[in-house]
This record gives sequence, C-alpha cells and structure tokens, in this order.
Amino acid sequence: MSKGNTGLVVALTAAATLGGLLFGYDTAVISGVTSAITHNFVAPRHLAEASANFLSGLAISIALIGCAIGAGLAGPISTRIGRKAGLLIAGILFFVSSLGAGYPEFIWSLFGATGYQALPAFLAYRTLAGMAIGMASMLAPMYIAEVAPPEKRGMLVTFQQIAIVVGIMLVYFVNAGIQAGHTRAYLMTTAWRHMLASAALPAMLLVIAMLFVPETPRFLVLKDRDTEALSLLRRLVGADAAQRTLQEIKGTLIEHSRPLLSFGVLVLVVGILLSVFQQVVGINAVLYYAPHMFENMGASTNQALWETAIFDGVTMTLFTLVATFTVDRLGRRPLLISGALVMAAAMILLGFLFDLHVVSAGVGQSGAASGGPSYLALAAVVLYIMGFSISWGPVVWVMLAEIYPNAIRGKAMSVAVAAQWIMNFIVSLTFPMMDGSAYLNARFNHGFAYWIYGACSILAAVFVMRFVPETKGRSLESIQDLWHARRKGATIAPAPAAK
Repeated sequence: MSKGNTGLVVALTAAATLGGLLFGYDTAVISGVTSAITHNFVAPRHLAEASANFLSGLAISIALIGCAIGAGLAGPISTRIGRKAGLLIAGILFFVSSLGAGYPEFIWSLFGATGYQALPAFLAYRTLAGMAIGMASMLAPMYIAEVAPPEKRGMLVTFQQIAIVVGIMLVYFVNAGIQAGHTRAYLMTTAWRHMLASAALPAMLLVIAMLFVPETPRFLVLKDRDTEALSLLRRLVGADAAQRTLQEIKGTLIEHSRPLLSFGVLVLVVGILLSVFQQVVGINAVLYYAPHMFENMGASTNQALWETAIFDGVTMTLFTLVATFTVDRLGRRPLLISGALVMAAAMILLGFLFDLHVVSAGVGQSGAASGGPSYLALAAVVLYIMGFSISWGPVVWVMLAEIYPNAIRGKAMSVAVAAQWIMNFIVSLTFPMMDGSAYLNARFNHGFAYWIYGACSILAAVFVMRFVPETKGRSLESIQDLWHARRKGATIAPAPAAK
C-alpha cells in the first residue's frame, strides 16, 4: 500500500509555521517597548490622565486594527490568488513594517515627523505590521490543515501555535538581551528601536520559504487544476488515497460559490465566539503588558523583561507542546473547558492578590523596584499561562481550521479571525485604561482587570459545553455533514476513536 510522504508534509508545515512564528514575534515585541512608546510619543504631549492612557493604549494596540484588516483581506486573497501567495505577501509586509516601526522618522522626517510628532508614522507602520499578522494568523493554519492527513491534522495545526509561542518566547529573550546591562534610559532612547526592527530577520525567512512551497490541493481544485492537485495528493497522502481525497474535495468545492450562511448561522457564530473568548480571557493583556505587570509586582525594568521571558515565554512554549500531543488524543472540547476553568481560577486569584496588597505596585524611573515580588502572584501568572497554552491558545486555531465546510472556509475563517483581532484590540486598548485608572486602583490596587478576565474565562467554559461540537478524528469533508445534521436536528454520529 502506497503511503504519503511524511517528510514532505512536515516540511510544508514547517514552512507555513514561519508565519506563526512571525505572528507571535511581531505581536509580543510590543511588550518590551510599551513604556518607551508612552515616554517618547505620549508623555511629551502633557495630556490629562484619561487621554494619556487612551493614547498609550492606542499606540500599543494599533497593530490589532491592522490585524483585523489583514484577516479580512486574507479570505479573498486565499480564494483568488492562493494560500501560498498570501503568506508571501504577509512576509513582505512583516519586513517593511518592522524596520519602519523601529525608525518611524526615516523618510517621514522630511515632512517634520521627528520626536513625538513621528507618532502618526509609527502608527502607520504598526498598522501595516498588524495586516501581516492578521493575514498570517489565518493563512498559516489554513495551509497546514489543507496539506495534512486527517489523522495528523490536529497535531500539525497545533504546530502553528507552537510557532506562535516560540516567536513570543524568542522575542521576549531578544528584548531582554537588547536591554541587558543597560539603564532604563537606554530603553527609552535606543533599545526600543532595535527591538521593533529585529522582526525583519525572521520576515526574510518567511519570504524565502514561500518561494519554494506548492499551493494546497484544495486551492488547486478550486482553480480547476485537478491534475496538479492529484499529483500533489499522491505525494502527501499516497497513491491509494489520492484519487479518493480528490473526489471528496471536488464534491464539497462544487458549492464554493454559495453564500457565507449556506450552512446556517450557527457554524459562523461558533467560530466567531471561539475567537472572541480566546481574547476576552485576557491573554494578550498578559502578553503585551507582562513587563509592566511584573513591574507592578515590584520588579525592576531589566528584571521584569527577564521574568517575562522565563515565566511567560518558556511556560507558554512547554505547555503548548503538551497540547500538541493531547489534542488528537483527548479531543478539543475537554481541553477548552478545563483550560478555561484553570485560567478563571488564576485570574481571580491574581486580582485578589493585587486587591489585598499582597503584591507591591510601581517601579521608579531609574528602574529600581519599589517593593518585593509576590511568589504567589508569579505562580498565578504561570498557572494562567499553563491553562491558556494547553487549551485556548492552540485548540482554537485547530477548531477554526476544521469546523468550516470547504465551500466557505476562506470567507468564514476571514470573518472569525477578523473578529478575534477586533476583540484583541479592545482588550489591549482597555487594559491600560483600567490598570492606569487612579479611581480603580484606589479601590482595587490593579486587581480589577484580572477579575474581568476571570469572569470571561468562566463564560468561555460554559459556551464550549453548550455549543461547540467535537471534531476530533473527522475529515474536513465529514465536518460539513456534521453541520448539515445540526441544522436538521439529526443525531450526529460520534467521531472515530483516536488511534
């Protein structure tokens, strides 16, 4: 019996996950420069507290608006010119925006954009970076799902999340290394530029990789290139399964011109809400503002950067690896439900620790800590990262790549991922407004935001219990039948047992 080329599948997966690595890298790089952005672009304007907090949040999170735009564009791009071409465009955008954000005065200084007046140029480059992230966040898991055999798809799509968290961990260490041995003043003047510009290096790798990989079989069939699709399928799944897989793809793609809601509203809403809950549990408030959070616990500037790399980056990477080897064994729903409950417990605990003044708050401009760290608070952060990394981090991307029928996958994923980035923007914009509010801090000592995230984690668990189906072990084509059955109220056959 002819089997597929596992090495080819892994190689194509690795190439696509460079998009995930850049997704994580360029998303989390902002964590090292949040205070520098406020110092260079906001503080010189001498705004009132509420306005200053809003502008800081906007400058830090503006890339997320670009992410929503990029995710919205990724659907049409994936359908018209391909998954591969979309990732190539994303790599080019990553490269240009990284250098531009690090040196926003370049070119624009000719028009007087220097100092804090370079903020519009900075916002434009970060929006461009966000467009690249949004495109990669959708196209990379789609590419992987469409080249992976069904029995390995869950594991291979989680490689996308591994790449994301490796990118996050990598940039945490890059940020800490750039700042190491220097004062806080160096961060404000020089280090922040190097941190942002460093993403140009992995961007070049993505561009090079996309020049050599093939398109996916499903896109080739969509464009009536059946001969090419069959040839690729023989290499991916083996000669015996290639013809059968091709016919399954053709059978579902016949309907590719049907409207977005052809399979009902529920399938679209489930994907959107999975994306929304992935964000409102607060993960990106933790990722983007981790050094600030550790400074609130009493760490110095340099110590906060290293704690971010070790406690957040390493923990996230290790437990995402655990998810990779359990998602096809335990299933999607059990991981999502248990992870949400763990995150809820951790966030509620962290809120109480701040509220009860168990952790100290504040760091001086010199970078010296104003108090001691709480090891219980650090443990709560690690527990939260563990809960997210084994569940809502990788599993949501697996679900989004699986649940949509072939005929609407590009459009539906585009909507769901755009919703994810819009909610990410809202969470990232509102965190500094809550955490920097004198009114809230006088009453809750930085604990209020964490209670909000804890409550949202509980709601996420309830949502999965009630509305999200199990897709473990099903082919992408059979999942279409699952949604047809749900619309008609029919009994849904259980997924095949994991081997």
